[in-house]
Amino acid sequence: MTSPAAAEDQPAVPYGTPDAPRIAVRGEARREVDPEIARLGITVSARGRDRRAALDDLTRRNATVLELVKSYGDAVERLETGAFSITPELTKHGRGERVRTYHGGVRVTAELSDFTALGELTTRLADLDLTRVDGPWWALRRDSPAYRDARRQAVREAVQRAREYADALGTTLAALVELADIGAEGPEASFPRAPGRARAAAFAGPAEPGAAPPLDLEPQRQHVFAAVNARFTMAPPRL
Repeated sequence: MTSPAAAEDQPAVPYGTPDAPRIAVRGEARREVDPEIARLGITVSARGRDRRAALDDLTRRNATVLELVKSYGDAVERLETGAFSITPELTKHGRGERVRTYHGGVRVTAELSDFTALGELTTRLADLDLTRVDGPWWALRRDSPAYRDARRQAVREAVQRAREYADALGTTLAALVELADIGAEGPEASFPRAPGRARAAAFAGPAEPGAAPPLDLEPQRQHVFAAVNARFTMAPPRL
């Protein structure tokens, strides 16, 4: 004979019972929203036969890029310097190792939240000597309300789907048993950022004489996805 205490210690079965049938459903939400930030990758280069001259040239060009980006004030949320390198290039012919020239490079990343400045800044950066501009890459902030809204929508869809199943059986939901993110117990999936298109708008400031016109850049819409698994109990239906 099993004691009441031993029965209470037994784990609950992962499925329903005739007195408390379970419903397991999945709720999903897909939204398309405007981006909140745009990232630019800027590579500043320099070269010369003398190491010190190449380094001085690279330092000057890097300072020019940083000054230009900072001139846009609050439109720039983040400015970071990444990799730096000075690399000698050796001659391919002749005896011994002789340095033909030195190549220098600095990688800078700028993150903008004001897209009205983006087109002009991109053009002005691309107009600088030995400066490469990549991007923009459009994205949402990590704490964007779009993620919260998608999660709420996924939960609402799960509840609605469970109610429809219960209604089809002529009964109603009784209680929520479990609610979990899809893959909550597994490794988090990472997805590469898709390169975007840019949109336009001239920055509210006087353009330099002879400067190239700002690019017409159109922001790329962002896709937000959320999914949950939910399990409910329902009142016993009459079949």
